[in-house]
Amino acid sequence: MRKQHKVQAEELLAQMKLAHGQIRKDIEQKSISSAVRLLEDCQEAAISLGTLIERWEGEGHPTVTLLEEYCELLYGAHEELADRTDVAANRIYKPLKQKLVKIFNSFQNDVKIRIEAVFLPYKASMWDSLESVWEAADADPGCDAYVIPIPYYEKNPDGSFAKEHYEADEYPKNVPITRYDDFDFGLHRPDMIFIHNPYDSYNHVTSVHPFFYSDHLKQFTECLIYIPYYATAGGMNAGQSLCSAYVYADYIVIQAEGYRKFFDKDLPDEKFLALGSPKFDSVIHKCQNPPEPPGAWKEKMQGRKVYFYNTSINGMLGNTDAFLKKMKYVFDIFRGRDDVCLLWRPHPLLESTFESMRREYKPIYDSLKRWFMEADIGILDESADMENTIALSDVYIGDGATSVISLFGVAGKPIFIFNNYLHTLPEKDDWRGERVNPQFNAWGDDRYQVTANNQLWYSEKNDYHYKFYMDLGTGYSAGGYYMRAMEIDGKVYVLPGYTQNMLIIEDKKIRKIEFQRFHVRGPYFISYSYLNDHKYLYLIPGYYPFLIRYHLATEKLDYIEDVQPFYMRMIENEWKRGGIGICGNEILFASPEDGQILFLNRDTLERREYSVPAMKGRGIQGISQCVDEEELWLLPMKGLTITRWNPVTGEVREYSSVPEHFKVVQYPFEYESEEHPFGGMIFCKEDGRMLTIIQPNWGNMFLELDTETGETKEWELPMGSANRGKNEYFRTGSMGGFVLTMEQMGKPDCRIWYAPERKLYNINAFTKEYKEVEIEFDYNDLLEHEPGFYEESEWMQYCLNENVFNSLKNLLDNEITGNPFDRERQLRAFAKVNVNTEGTCGQNVYAFAKGKIL
Repeated sequence: MRKQHKVQAEELLAQMKLAHGQIRKDIEQKSISSAVRLLEDCQEAAISLGTLIERWEGEGHPTVTLLEEYCELLYGAHEELADRTDVAANRIYKPLKQKLVKIFNSFQNDVKIRIEAVFLPYKASMWDSLESVWEAADADPGCDAYVIPIPYYEKNPDGSFAKEHYEADEYPKNVPITRYDDFDFGLHRPDMIFIHNPYDSYNHVTSVHPFFYSDHLKQFTECLIYIPYYATAGGMNAGQSLCSAYVYADYIVIQAEGYRKFFDKDLPDEKFLALGSPKFDSVIHKCQNPPEPPGAWKEKMQGRKVYFYNTSINGMLGNTDAFLKKMKYVFDIFRGRDDVCLLWRPHPLLESTFESMRREYKPIYDSLKRWFMEADIGILDESADMENTIALSDVYIGDGATSVISLFGVAGKPIFIFNNYLHTLPEKDDWRGERVNPQFNAWGDDRYQVTANNQLWYSEKNDYHYKFYMDLGTGYSAGGYYMRAMEIDGKVYVLPGYTQNMLIIEDKKIRKIEFQRFHVRGPYFISYSYLNDHKYLYLIPGYYPFLIRYHLATEKLDYIEDVQPFYMRMIENEWKRGGIGICGNEILFASPEDGQILFLNRDTLERREYSVPAMKGRGIQGISQCVDEEELWLLPMKGLTITRWNPVTGEVREYSSVPEHFKVVQYPFEYESEEHPFGGMIFCKEDGRMLTIIQPNWGNMFLELDTETGETKEWELPMGSANRGKNEYFRTGSMGGFVLTMEQMGKPDCRIWYAPERKLYNINAFTKEYKEVEIEFDYNDLLEHEPGFYEESEWMQYCLNENVFNSLKNLLDNEITGNPFDRERQLRAFAKVNVNTEGTCGQNVYAFAKGKIL
């Protein structure tokens, strides 16, 4: 019997009990006719209850037998009262009471609640996110479990519905399917409904039928549970923090307690069930007992290591051109090899996403797909059951931002993360493109460099010849946790990027200064400010909510509010960062969308705010200042007009002239843009001469500005004119720029970093005479300290990243630089993001929901 029917029956029994008391009272008061009517009402209630029980439990049920005996008592009492008026009340009341107690006890013990659980998958390939919960429900003899695949639609670019999909025939044969139009939700009112689509109408690519939006489904059940269709290796896309279904779902299943922080903070904590992921259940069990491969696959897999190639939607949307070039590169690497098998599995929605969001690239994708098939490069997997494919595969290769990685992680199979920008095999000196990216110190002390893999390297003579110094102790191979290191008063300060602490190193011993912790995505800190006065280190926040002032003498931390929102703004659904500069003893923070500038006194923290109306609508990307002059030069976030502004007098002059062949091309998507044209300015004076140079950001040339006439012309860079690297290992979106020390400010002899070749030069800005400053990293040290397979970050538990030392060909040839693959280490690492390593998440989710119903 369903719960709502049992509740109704219990209410009926309670009314019968009350009627018994009134019958006794009526008899005592000689209101015989009233007592007779109540006996008749009890008879009707008993018959109704017996009919209900027989409908759900069948004939011959013990409770029905007791109800029949109860009806006989009612009939006898009715006849006795019809013949006599002097009947003792208890003679009627006690037998009825005793029998009703037996009926109630039998009803409680012998009538079991039947649960109705409904599962609403929309894509058959995502059924694994619900499958193990359904298996637990289906195995419960007290539950009626319905699998009801629902239709979904591709969307046109304008958001209207296009092609309909209904995949009911693609589910495993052991899963009984109920058609969505054969099931009356209003009549059934399921005890629990499970969904795995959180978007309702808010997905740009697809939509389920509006009947199955979460707000509508909630009308039919007391327990709506959302289970993510994905699993992750440690983090979550920011776009997943708040989806429509989260509001209406009663519960949200998450992989581990740590995942709560990725969801909107205003969602009630009690909604979240840290029980693991059904996707993990499926892959764990199938990898323990791999299925037989399809007949067409067997010959291609026989005796070969199978590489599961995942092409994801995130990878495609990130940079579609690079994504497609990567596909061709992968196919080229595998083509003709008889020792490996490439098993290519495109995301199920990849083609529809091409159609709706990258239509101009679809013909290229189709051409690559045809080539893959016609050249018989490998196996194309478009089956609905991805876990079967994972069980048949040996190694994962592909994009990093995908839930598939976590499945390989918990299965203990190697994970190789692509860099989609690498389309060729590395050549001899290409390591320089990845590893030579020094951070230059304004005071000329460049002895310490924080490098990839969170390592500290040291140039003893400050001559840019670096050797490995020490590991920074993050426990992760991904770089960026710390952005630079500098020595002050005998201590090496390692400044944070993607972490919420600062390191102090003395005699190779690390001491950590912890900050207040916040959950944000993106770099916590992006820069720093230090005036060589031995007083303060200012840490400039990226997404960290406070500007931090660190007192060098006392190690006190000041958390300064309302600075970060001044220069970090969400503009047209994109975070943009305004310019940051120094003017005397003040740090300047500029808005990226208008002409506002905040002056912050380093000592007193006194604030001054200005508005430069001329910059309204342009935003301020950069702030430059000529030595010994009070004017500030404001570089636009958008447009080509540079503003020269005097904060004392308010005087403004604008410079808009650029050469005809000056172009701004966005990086890395390579379209013409109006944003980020300039990167900075330098001012050189010598013998009465003045030279003003504007360096590019996304612009394609350095400019020489005549500050009197406002005219500009190209200032030709003598060592080269490229603004892109010589190949993909030397990735850059700009030509580079001047890296001046404080001593070089205003002087013609200075330094310039030429990013396309990763080279530093001393140069005279007037004569353009230049000489390379050789930068070297000990190559043997680089090889020795390359991590190989390693814990990568909080967001990627364990993997090998494609890079100059570990190419795809190196992987296939088993020529790994760094740590070899360690299965046990990987399983330990992924246990951090999966609270359930036994493969019983589905059982636990169903047990929880059942407990709430019962």
